[in-house]
Amino acid sequence: MQSKATVYLIPVPIAEGATDTLSPQIRNVIGTTKHFFVENLRSARRAIKLVHPAAEIDTLRFSAMDKHTGVDKNLLKDWLKSGHAIGVISESGCPGVADPGAEIVSMAQQAGAKVVALTGPNSILLALMASGLNGQSFAFVGYLPVKEPMRSQRIKSLELRSAKENQTQIFIETPYRNSLMLEDLLKNCSDQTRLCIACDITGQQEWIVTRTIKEWKNQKPVLQKQPTVFLIMAS
Repeated sequence: MQSKATVYLIPVPIAEGATDTLSPQIRNVIGTTKHFFVENLRSARRAIKLVHPAAEIDTLRFSAMDKHTGVDKNLLKDWLKSGHAIGVISESGCPGVADPGAEIVSMAQQAGAKVVALTGPNSILLALMASGLNGQSFAFVGYLPVKEPMRSQRIKSLELRSAKENQTQIFIETPYRNSLMLEDLLKNCSDQTRLCIACDITGQQEWIVTRTIKEWKNQKPVLQKQPTVFLIMAS
């Protein structure tokens, strides 16, 4: 028997307060949804109130998607069985893409529930769109290893894959390690490889610039502790 529940994947702003990046549909969904799985309880409540000021937070039910124990599967099964409208909210951007949410969607699909992905900002795609690199073939590889020699080996393998498959490689870093990431890319990549740095996407200090590694070496930017996406394209 198919579930009559609907699971809504609800994007939230990447940059604080940037509600203009969200689909108007999101406000309507939040206004009619009472059950939520969220990455962070505090930021989810704040996002809901920002998008829908009239929302009565105390009447809503929240369950955290714990990074160690995962989703409360029994609760999700109960909500799906009861036919609820269920919202999924990550800390920023789109749930399920480089953020929690895939496990909930998988269970909802198996239960025959309807899954609706709402329109909102995703830093990975926005960076790719503005990079000028190959948008027909690309791979998001998440975080790179922190320690050496694994980090350098990973960078070199991604550059080799990019050249071999004519494919843009996309990755992210913890903001306070942005400068170190840049140094490692300049040290390990060929001078001809193109590197796009996309910083503070949709924010007031946003900048997205693509140059060759050689050009970046001659004009090295100071990366602040802001969310940043890195993209490389080797030839």
